[in-house]
Amino acid sequence: MPEALGPKLSTGPGRVRIWSILLVVVLSIFGVRLFYVQVIRYAHYKQAALSDQLKQFQIPATRGIIEAQDGSSDVPIVLNQELYTLFADPLFIKKPYVVATQISKIIGGDPNSYIAALSDKSTQYAVLAVKLTQAQNRKIVALQDPGLGTRGQDYRVYPDGSLAAQVLGFVNNNGIGEYGIEQALNPILAGKAGLLKAITDINGVPLASSKDNTQIPPTPGKNVVLTLNLGIQQQVETILANEYKKTNSQGLSAIVMDPYNGHIKAMANYPTYNPNNYAQVSNQSLFQNAAVDYPIEPGSVMKTLTTSAALNTGAITPNESFFDPSQWTINGFVIHDIKQDGGPRTQTIQSILSLSLNTGATWMLMQMSNPGGTQINNKGIVTWHNYMVSHFLLGQPTGIEQGYEASGYVPPANIGDPTINLRYANTAFGQGVSLTAIQLISALCSVLNGGTYYQPTLVDKIIAPNGQVSINQPKVLERNVVSPKIGPELVPLLEGVVQAYYNGGFSFMNFPSNYSVGGKTGTAQVAKPTGGYYNNIFNGTYIGFVGGNKPQYVIVVYNIKPNVPGYAGSLGGQPVFADIAHMLINEGYVLPKS
Repeated sequence: MPEALGPKLSTGPGRVRIWSILLVVVLSIFGVRLFYVQVIRYAHYKQAALSDQLKQFQIPATRGIIEAQDGSSDVPIVLNQELYTLFADPLFIKKPYVVATQISKIIGGDPNSYIAALSDKSTQYAVLAVKLTQAQNRKIVALQDPGLGTRGQDYRVYPDGSLAAQVLGFVNNNGIGEYGIEQALNPILAGKAGLLKAITDINGVPLASSKDNTQIPPTPGKNVVLTLNLGIQQQVETILANEYKKTNSQGLSAIVMDPYNGHIKAMANYPTYNPNNYAQVSNQSLFQNAAVDYPIEPGSVMKTLTTSAALNTGAITPNESFFDPSQWTINGFVIHDIKQDGGPRTQTIQSILSLSLNTGATWMLMQMSNPGGTQINNKGIVTWHNYMVSHFLLGQPTGIEQGYEASGYVPPANIGDPTINLRYANTAFGQGVSLTAIQLISALCSVLNGGTYYQPTLVDKIIAPNGQVSINQPKVLERNVVSPKIGPELVPLLEGVVQAYYNGGFSFMNFPSNYSVGGKTGTAQVAKPTGGYYNNIFNGTYIGFVGGNKPQYVIVVYNIKPNVPGYAGSLGGQPVFADIAHMLINEGYVLPKS
């Protein structure tokens, strides 16, 4: 039977032709696609590729250092130190326990505390430790373990520990200044970070040879030289620490200022902290510079400003006397003195200050209302408000280079308030108004220097990375605060207060006759949160000066709720002032009378 034949595949020219056509079609498709990708969509796919390989790195800037004055030279009190972060890529760690043991021998710690991180294969970057020293870094590098790495980073170092801690502040782990100078001048100190845009390999490591790499170098921060005198600062801090223990107070602040340019020579608070270990501080109120951010009702130190205003308006004269009835009734309330002294009798401007008579301060406000009168009126209220706010610049920040400066409070001259007369009588002797220490000292400086309110400052000069020096020139915030004659009239009155305390048995108020020392105590009742005042809780304050032919330094002291057997101002504030004034004289910081 003949074999059945099926269809035969073509093996001739037709089959070749078919495959040739198919090949041409396929190649055409690839060609068109290649043209589309390489020409039409070139920019898109290049950008997509670069997005995977082009990395942007920030290059940290070196932070400017901070210096202070030490005699005739400037010395660093804040520096930078390169410390190292230790990290690991667990994918390259073959023997976690062995590596952990090696690490613990170098940097300390329990090896078991490192094993978990070294064994975690879900990450390629595990931080094991921070702030390693250069010596520790060298030992880690010497291990030559491909799974370990270190990275250098600048950290802030405060070589003098707690010295001027609240003035300086600190730099947090993100490189941002917090509190004090570090916060207020952060833009100047921090500089500007650089930028590196680099083509990287698959592991993210920049390819140094790539022509597409671009780099913008960082701009280092500027150095800052403070007005602080390190010798004065150190001794003021020692005095505060000693007096804090003696008075068992809740806090002490002191400022020493040059009244002729606003330069702060010392500014200190106690208790304090070490900014090198700021992360270990549990009570964050220690970070605050109470001298600029803690306003209180200052008490009778305010009488120095009330007297200055009354003298400047011509409402009183330095040698004037008046009959003091020992109490005034205003808006139905009785104003009297903390300690009655002889009952109704004739008093003088000197005795108002020496005996700290609240009735005397109220009388001065009456004289600003109507010379010779015994009533407070709208004129006196508006006048005194104007002096507090527009002359002495109370109720507003001074602008000193510190974070979180407080404004304080001056009651508005609301003439329609039925209790306004009483409110303003209280302000005349330092109650019902709140001031920071920096506001009080700046105001009195403007009186003693002849009437110029200099903005208080902690910055003497700023030095750019290229060495260019910018001197911080004194900045005048207000002229004609008082007439130039008022300071010379106030000086002997305040000297008389010091002499009166010495005569009264306060032996520590004895100063050499060739120096001029004057001041005023303040004992302020502490206000209750619910209104009114505590009868047995007081703040002690003091404001005064020391000099020779003229006041050379003005000193203010705030002692918060001291536990003393007498008046808080006399036994809580005054001894601190005396210790500082004696120190300035004994150490040769003050020029004697010629």
